[in-house]
Amino acid sequence: MLDTSLPPLSEPADPVLAGTVLLHRGDAVDRILHVMQGRVVLGVMADGHMAHQLGVVEGPFWLEAASGLLGLPHAVDAVAETEVHVQYVSVPDFVAEVHALPEASQNLLMDMARSQRQQTELGVSRLAKDADARLAKADAEVSIKVAAAEAALSKATAKALAGIEAVAADAAADIVAKVSGAKVTPAQAATAVKAVMSHG
Repeated sequence: MLDTSLPPLSEPADPVLAGTVLLHRGDAVDRILHVMQGRVVLGVMADGHMAHQLGVVEGPFWLEAASGLLGLPHAVDAVAETEVHVQYVSVPDFVAEVHALPEASQNLLMDMARSQRQQTELGVSRLAKDADARLAKADAEVSIKVAAAEAALSKATAKALAGIEAVAADAAADIVAKVSGAKVTPAQAATAVKAVMSHG
């Protein structure tokens, strides 16, 4: 196991407040965080908050050390869930300490780093797919509700128009009878009203 008293990039920092973002996914790794005490949430952030949680780690814990060893950017976002105490170790110092180990130990550690990185990337990928699936489901539910609302509105509109046409037909028949004395049936008046409304 790596010695937790590795030469720090700076002295152990003051306690970091809960809610502080410790790592940003995709950022280059220039130093490695050793969480000495406290809990940290790992996952994927969106709009400034942890939208998809991958897991929680508790100190003492080397945070995203695999990325530093492999020379890769951070695979996850990390946010302090509680107040945490951290120690910063430069990547060159960390790698030098690893190179000081016996070759067999180095190989084992690098294999573990690659495996951990793959598992982390797989977890992030699954989170993204789950999020896409939930979004697609939500979109489908909204589309169904909109279609139902449009159908109800269309039905209500047709019913209202039918009522208007009936009233207009009766009124038209009465007007024609009073003015000209000619008898017009409601059906004939309705036909005339529909013609007028369709051209209106």
